[in-house]
Amino acid sequence: MHASTRSGHGRLFAASRACLSVLSRCISGLRFSPAQNNLIAIFLALSGTATAGTINYCVYDPSGAQGDYFAMAKDYQLAAKRWGVNLSLLPYNSETLAVEDFKAGQCDMIGMTGLRMRLFNQFAGTIDAPGAIEDYAEDRVVMGLLASPKLAPYLVAGDYEVVGAYPLGSGYDYVNDRKLNKMASFAGKRIAVMGWDETEAIMVEQFGAQPVLSDITNFGTRFNNGQVDVLIAPIQLYKPFELYKGLGDKGGIIHRAILQISMQQLVRRSKFPPSFAQQSRDYVASTVDHALGVIRNAENEVDPRHWLYMNTAERNDLYKTLRGSRAYLERRGFYDKRMLNILKRVRCKSMVGDAECSEGDE
Repeated sequence: MHASTRSGHGRLFAASRACLSVLSRCISGLRFSPAQNNLIAIFLALSGTATAGTINYCVYDPSGAQGDYFAMAKDYQLAAKRWGVNLSLLPYNSETLAVEDFKAGQCDMIGMTGLRMRLFNQFAGTIDAPGAIEDYAEDRVVMGLLASPKLAPYLVAGDYEVVGAYPLGSGYDYVNDRKLNKMASFAGKRIAVMGWDETEAIMVEQFGAQPVLSDITNFGTRFNNGQVDVLIAPIQLYKPFELYKGLGDKGGIIHRAILQISMQQLVRRSKFPPSFAQQSRDYVASTVDHALGVIRNAENEVDPRHWLYMNTAERNDLYKTLRGSRAYLERRGFYDKRMLNILKRVRCKSMVGDAECSEGDE
């Protein structure tokens, strides 16, 4: 969470405790920053001021309540009413805090990346494995498959159930030197990785590079300040994190996905009607094209001089390396082999004749 968001905690919570029963009236005439408005919405819901029978939905969006994905959550909220479920949306610009609040029971539904989903459902979380989905055409197919009733049993783990997934965008390599445009050039370089995700550090080490443990609050700053040479991120962070500063005149974004990042919805099954999960998955699958449009719009806003392109040989080398990392991580227990097999079939249908399609490693 940004410092500006943290700084509002004391003032907002102190004021609300003094007049909790009439909190809405107390704040109606005051002006707050967007980040503080996020906090107000969350506090109202968690203080019992939400309508009886409402289920709290923790929504992660890098841009908080002003983001495209929170806007999509508002559309979802309207659809859920048709299924007999009233949702109260709680915006988060920190995925870590959203997950912590979900675990603590402050919400019974959460929207988070597939990278985090592995904590709750390894089958669905495997979608975000490195190199498992190469492009948006494959991504669209996979998101549709996830809505199939045939896969529904794999989306349940105890009281948790995955009720939808749509694309967040390609995880691209941002490099501070255009010479870092192929796998061999990464040897010895410093690459920012999320400290909570062990798979990222392992993958980077297999590149021959040095993982630098970071989090969402500092990895962009580290890249912009030259403390790391490379970071992996979707285009949605290009503007909010001002990553163009780290790119400068010498850097670039390699236009080949290291991974496809998904946004997934998870619920506590016991809090929802039995029919909700499949209704939700069907609805979310119908929004995939819209999500892809949001991604393409963001990518079109990137300064064209920042895009770097690989030739066929460099692309083949990249995905061979990622395939090796993926297989190693599956053996270590991080990924679900059943999902890896599904993803390979999708890849081989779109890339007929690719070398991996004759191998039995997945």
